[in-house]
Amino acid sequence: MTNKTFETSVVHQDDRASSAVRGAAIGFYVDMFDVYLPVIALAPAMIYFVSPELSIGAKSLIAGMIFAATLVARPLGSTIFGVLADKIGRRLATIYAVIGCGVTTLATAFLPGFQHIGVAAVGILIALRFVGGIFMGGEYTGAVPLAMESSPISKRGKYGGAIAATFPLAYCTISGISFLLLQTMPSDGLMSTYIQWGWRIPFVVGALATFWFAYYYARSVHESESWIESKAEAASKGATKATSFRLLMMPQNKRSLIRIFILMTGVWFGSNVVSVILPQILREDVGISVSGATGVWIICQVVLIGGYLASGLISQKIGRRAFFLGCGITMAVISGTAVTLLATGTVGGYLAITIVATLALLAGTTTFGSVPTLVCESFPVDVRGTGYGLGYSLAIIIPSFYAFYQELLTAVIPRAYTPMVLLVLGGVLVAAGALMGPDTRDRDLSMTTEQLYGPNR
Repeated sequence: MTNKTFETSVVHQDDRASSAVRGAAIGFYVDMFDVYLPVIALAPAMIYFVSPELSIGAKSLIAGMIFAATLVARPLGSTIFGVLADKIGRRLATIYAVIGCGVTTLATAFLPGFQHIGVAAVGILIALRFVGGIFMGGEYTGAVPLAMESSPISKRGKYGGAIAATFPLAYCTISGISFLLLQTMPSDGLMSTYIQWGWRIPFVVGALATFWFAYYYARSVHESESWIESKAEAASKGATKATSFRLLMMPQNKRSLIRIFILMTGVWFGSNVVSVILPQILREDVGISVSGATGVWIICQVVLIGGYLASGLISQKIGRRAFFLGCGITMAVISGTAVTLLATGTVGGYLAITIVATLALLAGTTTFGSVPTLVCESFPVDVRGTGYGLGYSLAIIIPSFYAFYQELLTAVIPRAYTPMVLLVLGGVLVAAGALMGPDTRDRDLSMTTEQLYGPNR
């Protein structure tokens, strides 16, 4: 091969990697935007969907069900679309999932309220969030493996961190849009502007962004060459009937699945505590105003963008195994201590509260900066979509009952110390998952199950 030909090949590979990573990052941003729509944009307008005669507790329960509907559906969606990503390709699976997500988000923007159709209003809302959650769970199971498979080995950590960084970026964006709308539109009373139609604007924006992304992805992102080659090899050997789920149950792949499930269960424990419980602590226990607590949280999210980018680079430098082992320790020790200091009212002053809250968030969730990379590296190309979907999303289920675990713990310790227990548990699981398998930093992502483990596996 001539130097010119070699240079052209390298540029071509870099272009494919850049477009695939850019697509995964934008897709994850759009996905997270849609996830947080009911939590941020719809929360101030809940009286539009429920009876005014409901108690505060009942309204809170319904609000929780709306968010939970998306959360519960994501593992189902990631499993369905993970299998599809291995069967029909990462690119097509991603496009189908994104279009479905956009349709359900747009439909939500035009829902009638309780005053029009009674209790059916909130029932339809929850159903749409559930169906949308299935498609949201499918977006990353195709786009992320495609991005990692298209990336050079030396840049996978960096690119994984860039994809994960769009999560807090989406949170900040929707918070900003909702804040501006609430500042310019009345929101006091059922017939007020924001309650009647203002909340619909972020949903329309989210849907249009989703449709644009589907168009962009279809035009700009090519299918993974590793996946194409694996399908061609399977066809040449007459192995087309071996489904990805069946291959995933082979001993070596199953061990990787168990490892990722344990590690991700710990990651989700940390995420739930610092992303859900910590904001409640800031609003209710720290002693600052609601607007002040919101300001602290937005600052934390901005810093977290840099934390995700840095964690991807660090894991590329020291290896995934060492990185996640360190994350497990910092989650248990640093994040656990920081959250406890805030929950017990030990920290005073806005600056000190902001610093401690930021430490809690960084130490508790920067694991996500290398999660896309590690999960993809843990599975061969012929089961990567399925393995990503099952290992990443099924692990959400156990930590999602964090509030129940808190209530059980209050029987033996004060409530202020319960988040620390959950963070220690999460840290132990992350560290255990890291130790259960090899470092995958240098693994060739084009290898099939047979190539990686041998014909007898």
